[in-house]
Amino acid sequence: MKKKIIIFCLSVLFIPIEFTVAKEKFLSLKKNKVYVRYGPSFDSPIKYVYKKVNLPVKQIDKKENWRRIVDLDNNSGWIHWRMLKKPNSIIILKNKVLFKKPTNYSKPLARLEKGRLLRVKECEENWCYVTTDDYSGWIKTNDVWGSIK
Repeated sequence: MKKKIIIFCLSVLFIPIEFTVAKEKFLSLKKNKVYVRYGPSFDSPIKYVYKKVNLPVKQIDKKENWRRIVDLDNNSGWIHWRMLKKPNSIIILKNKVLFKKPTNYSKPLARLEKGRLLRVKECEENWCYVTTDDYSGWIKTNDVWGSIK
């Protein structure tokens, strides 16, 4: 009986820690217009507005239904969880070549400029099949900002 009580007490001690610690993870914006606030409340003033659906952001903290995020340019603020979704996009940090197949020996389809937003469809080892406004193909996954999982 003592063993059960000790195990219960220890598990109760660790539960609040699990729920209060936010894991850093990548997410994407769900809408074309997302308000970023100074604090985790609808009463907090708006800091700035994102106007790009699928933009990747990194969650660095959370409080109830709010997520503190940081973007590629290190801007941070609070966004309500309903405006975020699972990661589905990346931003390339260097110019890249888009290939027809996941190999360097495949036919090149396009040259993509640094800073371009790409939607990730699937990944294999160090290659991802991505789409952009005009093109679809495979890129190497080095030098990207966002999640490829």
